[in-house]
Amino acid sequence: MKETKKMTTAQKGDELVFLPLGGTGEIGMNLNLFGYGPAKKRQWLMVDLGVTFSDGRTPGVDVIMPDPAFIEEHVDDLLAIVLTHGHEDHIGAVAHLWPRLKCPVYATPFTAELVKGKLIEAGLDDVVPFHIVDLSDRFQIGPFDIELVTLTHSILEPNALAIRTPLGMVFHTGDWKIDEAPQLGEDIDITRLGQIGEEGVLAMVCDSTNVFSPGTSGSEAEVAATLKQLLPELTGRVAITTFASNAARLESIIRAAEECGRHVVLAGRSMHRIISAARACGYFENIPPFLRDDEARKLPKHKVLYLCTGSQGEPRAALSRIANDTHPQVVMEEGDTVIFSSKIIPGNDVAIYELQNQLAERGIRIITEKDHMVHVSGHPCRGELTQMYGWIKPQIAVPVHGEARHLLEHADLADELQVPHSALLTNGDMLRLAPGEPEIFAEVESGRLYLDGDVLIPSWDPSIQARRRLAVGGAVFVAIVLDEKGHDLGQPQIRVMGLPERDGAGEKFINLIHDAIDDTLDRLPLRKRKEDSVVAELVRRGVRGVVRRQWGKKTAVEVAVSRLENE
Repeated sequence: MKETKKMTTAQKGDELVFLPLGGTGEIGMNLNLFGYGPAKKRQWLMVDLGVTFSDGRTPGVDVIMPDPAFIEEHVDDLLAIVLTHGHEDHIGAVAHLWPRLKCPVYATPFTAELVKGKLIEAGLDDVVPFHIVDLSDRFQIGPFDIELVTLTHSILEPNALAIRTPLGMVFHTGDWKIDEAPQLGEDIDITRLGQIGEEGVLAMVCDSTNVFSPGTSGSEAEVAATLKQLLPELTGRVAITTFASNAARLESIIRAAEECGRHVVLAGRSMHRIISAARACGYFENIPPFLRDDEARKLPKHKVLYLCTGSQGEPRAALSRIANDTHPQVVMEEGDTVIFSSKIIPGNDVAIYELQNQLAERGIRIITEKDHMVHVSGHPCRGELTQMYGWIKPQIAVPVHGEARHLLEHADLADELQVPHSALLTNGDMLRLAPGEPEIFAEVESGRLYLDGDVLIPSWDPSIQARRRLAVGGAVFVAIVLDEKGHDLGQPQIRVMGLPERDGAGEKFINLIHDAIDDTLDRLPLRKRKEDSVVAELVRRGVRGVVRRQWGKKTAVEVAVSRLENE
């Protein structure tokens, strides 16, 4: 462990504060800020900068990230971004938002490899000051003395941060679990956790994902043993889908396939990306070579195992394309098996069940974690949280990484464990940790940004609202041509999108719309017809009204008025 410079002493007016801008009151999209110093000269440290994914309520938008507006206003005092691990909800926004922040980034080798791939795609690889730090390293950033503490999770190199300041230490867990046999990567550093607790911890900012689940989350070793037992029993082709980022799971699948004589084919770009990053960092040594898709098609069915992306029903992922028989190389059929070595993330239920039904309709057997121990969570259950509190012994519990119900239950657990203080926050709440009793003393701007194609827009952007209206009520477009005096020249042009068309309904709507336009113009004096905006608004109201009366829905209506000179 590297030596760090001597801690400075607290000055009059210094405060230690915690401010989440993403990931508190929700799962995913993490952005956490620690501030130190007097209010007018506070220096900031950012921990993680991630994304979440659309649940279908944002038409045209797949990726969502926290709005960093508050810290942009204090960007000269933002010292660095420190990343706890490489999951998308912790690193996915770095390449998108770094141009607004322009500060150094710190990460361990595997996380750095993943982030650098994104920076290369964004053309920022030679611009971002990137610091690769070793596991268990300790380094100084301004008033923050930061020590990485190795934990276990469903990805390589997960780290807690022991953040020492002149006003006390904060232990920020990031995402974690207790797995004493993680299969790949380092073991959880239980000895160091106990030592940190004995040193004295002011506050623990802690993962709340599985607080409702009793006991423990289980070990990757159990999954590896199940796969070795299960695979030899299966005939035909086998496809296993899992989270690509879980490198330990990938290795367990590869080893189990090797033992029963199956050759592994990677299906999905994320699989290739994660394995490439892991190999660059010294992992995945001595594993058998992968086959190409075309090579696998020449082998007997019982000799093939496809390792696929798409465990959450993503429509463009490899497994969805296999299920609907549009994958260019991979074919599965009756008698084959698909293993879902993953859980259902809330919100993805419909997509996953639809995918599984597609497979079942083709006679493909489906195995999930409900049938065999083929998945364990990467987050701590209630028993593991209890153990962590026993090691760290914080004075203040700060639940994060959970919805409101998770945070409340986590705070109740901390109370049961006799933690003196608990702080229930939501994004934008600024919590004073020291000096004095913990207190939410301010609320700052927080929100979401949507990645709309290649453009970042705020969540309230009118385009999103317009798309929602179109998705529910369709649209009618009307073009009217008038002369200079306001007489109509020919029939209006009408285009209808998203309205019912069966059983003559479409023609009926067109006729009603024509009638509404004629009625509106007939009732409008010629002097009023000279004002384009008046004509457009009154026609819009007339058309929208008749469609609503006929259909019962509020349809978006756009009216364009053009003028032609009389010859």
